[in-house]
Amino acid sequence: MEEGKPYTYAQLLRAARGLAATLQARGLQRGDRVAIYMDNTWPSVVSVYATLIAGGAFILVNPQTKTDKLQFILRDSGARLLISDGHLANVFLPALAGAEALACVICSGELPATQADKPIEPFDAAISCGAGDRVPTIPLDLAALIYTSGSTGNPKGVMQTHQAMVFAAGSLIEYLRLSPDDKILCVLPLAFDYGLYQLLMAVTLGATVILERSFIYPAQIFERMRQQQVTVFPGVPTIYSMLLSAHGRSPLCFPSVTRVTNTAAALPDDYVTRLKEIFPNALIYKMYGLTECKRVSYLEPELADAKPGSVGKAIPGTEVYLLSADGQPIPCGETGILHVRGPHVMLGYWNRPDLTEHMLRPGKYPGERVLCTHDHFRMDAEGFLYFVGRTDDIIKTRGEKVSPVEVENALHGIPGIRECAVVGIPDEVLGQAIRAYVVLEPGAQLVDRQIRALCAARLENFMVPKEIVFRAELPRTVTGKVSKKLLLEQSPA
Repeated sequence: MEEGKPYTYAQLLRAARGLAATLQARGLQRGDRVAIYMDNTWPSVVSVYATLIAGGAFILVNPQTKTDKLQFILRDSGARLLISDGHLANVFLPALAGAEALACVICSGELPATQADKPIEPFDAAISCGAGDRVPTIPLDLAALIYTSGSTGNPKGVMQTHQAMVFAAGSLIEYLRLSPDDKILCVLPLAFDYGLYQLLMAVTLGATVILERSFIYPAQIFERMRQQQVTVFPGVPTIYSMLLSAHGRSPLCFPSVTRVTNTAAALPDDYVTRLKEIFPNALIYKMYGLTECKRVSYLEPELADAKPGSVGKAIPGTEVYLLSADGQPIPCGETGILHVRGPHVMLGYWNRPDLTEHMLRPGKYPGERVLCTHDHFRMDAEGFLYFVGRTDDIIKTRGEKVSPVEVENALHGIPGIRECAVVGIPDEVLGQAIRAYVVLEPGAQLVDRQIRALCAARLENFMVPKEIVFRAELPRTVTGKVSKKLLLEQSPA
């Protein structure tokens, strides 16, 4: 269901087969990639399943993505087709330049009037083009590339197979105790794997998924929740903060909701108590995961009081353990690097064997590879995990991974800024907030409000710095590099 209009699984199959026929007619072969740059809408759902029917691998791109990053994804993935929305034409049209593998664009809504480098076809006509036959695939074939930010500034394409995604959806369904009668609300972008799996779980079960483009208008969403009797509410701390703020102004209560889930950043313990007022009949799940394996762990809701601060145990069908930096087992209670075994672990990063080798390590048994998360955890005697901190420089804010390099590149593009450095700082709601240290050119008159506005024109909203700190100079290491460690040590909390 999307924007109040219901769709059936029969309609989904019919539309997806029609679009699959068009994709095949435009040259899509087994294993080819299809980029889907759309809002959370019915056409986006159809595009995902049409790609799979046609034997391709889908790439969901956040509709907030700007031209440069979209262009990189199209080129890096070698996408054969792009499916997008007409209102995003001013972004996707310039991104087509240099996308040599791209055969055409299929556009939902009003077609752009501007001349494009590639043929553009209407979505409605594309889904009416006969009925494509399902291309035989095997579980080890590539099903999706999920692009996530990397320390180099360019996003990395996480390769997920059919086997991995089917397994992950099944494992999530098992521990969340979902059924075909559930109605899952999805306000998270489908390009965010947390949002994508709300769709995959619903389709696996034959349940109902209610798609929202965002959580910008909470009052409208609250009304739909009541009307549709939503039973599953997935969110991130930012959303729960907005919920609790609205609850403080005017009490909210959704008795139909039986499952509340949180990931991306830790949910403060006091949030859980207050959320129980809003969701009196819900089990509240704390979870931890990363795109490279979808989900790692979950805490049984009944154990929230007994295991405060824990993100639980490994999801069903998987195993986790801690190792030291030199690969030695870690005793209970001590801090180590989390490693993950299971069918949900990625194949690797698209076109990045160097980064793949960094993340996938030899496992316990001959021939296997396990995921090294590079995140530090403690594990108690009962096997419950406690997150300690991240090894890398990536900032995780609002449920999204942000590369400091990408934000710094945008800041460096602003006239008047001489130097900058971007860091993540702890934030109870966001998980981490983005702080930018900025050195201005002599005579420049920029203020923080102007800088944020200029960043917003270049970056997705969640990547715009929350704080701008002006400095006369930035501290450096002996090798001349900016020292972010010294910046944080010299700054007030």
